[in-house]
Amino acid sequence: MNRIRTFAIALAVSTLLLGGCQSVKTTSAGAVGVERTQRMSTMVSEADMRQQAELAYRETLAAEQKKGALNADAALTGRVRGIANRLIPATAAFRPEAARWTWEVNVIRSDQINAWCMPGGKIAVYTGLISKLQLTDDEIAAVVGHEIAHALREHARERASEQMGAQVLIGGAAILLGGGQASMDLGSAFYKAFFGLPNSRLHETEADRIGVELAARAGYDPRASITLWQKMASASGGGAGPEFLSTHPSAETRTRDLQVYAQRVMPLYEQARRR
Repeated sequence: MNRIRTFAIALAVSTLLLGGCQSVKTTSAGAVGVERTQRMSTMVSEADMRQQAELAYRETLAAEQKKGALNADAALTGRVRGIANRLIPATAAFRPEAARWTWEVNVIRSDQINAWCMPGGKIAVYTGLISKLQLTDDEIAAVVGHEIAHALREHARERASEQMGAQVLIGGAAILLGGGQASMDLGSAFYKAFFGLPNSRLHETEADRIGVELAARAGYDPRASITLWQKMASASGGGAGPEFLSTHPSAETRTRDLQVYAQRVMPLYEQARRR
């Protein structure tokens, strides 16, 4: 136990000494009040992340095109793009320049229950997500809004900065302890359990809250986020495991939070419906 306590102190000292990071506010708070200041490494630039995202996106599209799985259902592709095109202007409430990003929306034919948005606005939605969960347009908006929120908050860049910092911290702490690989392994486990996983859950919560506001501003019922994640939980078969060892909040925690924030943005939804 003393060794773990010493390691924790060494990590804390290393954190204070670690340079090359800057405080960043990627988005405005919005009606949902996401105000957390983020720490980004100066060695991981937004431009670099977008460049890597562009390359990865092109590779993914090319592979799916080769399999005949890219935008194979024209009607479904049009449906998803129509929903995304209503959400994208709403991003200006959080990042004014985001509405001018070079957005792309593509649908991949796959049984996977999945969707994502890369840095800079490169979106992919998998057909299995919509067909297996029988999503409504409001629920698709909840999914896409959630994924867009990750891009607005630059969560990928923040995780990359965090991982780069963790390598420095763990290496420095191991040196302070005079240990070898065993110390490094202990440090990795300590970091993941006490820092990495909680931060990932925080990212998910931020994306949930921003996502419901994007949906509401676009005229989609934000309460659909609740039924969406209920469907997600049902599809998982209850095998998610303990929340404290997960990168995502538990279904119960997520639903409670969404109930609060969906209600908070209902005036925006009602206003959008009247337009």
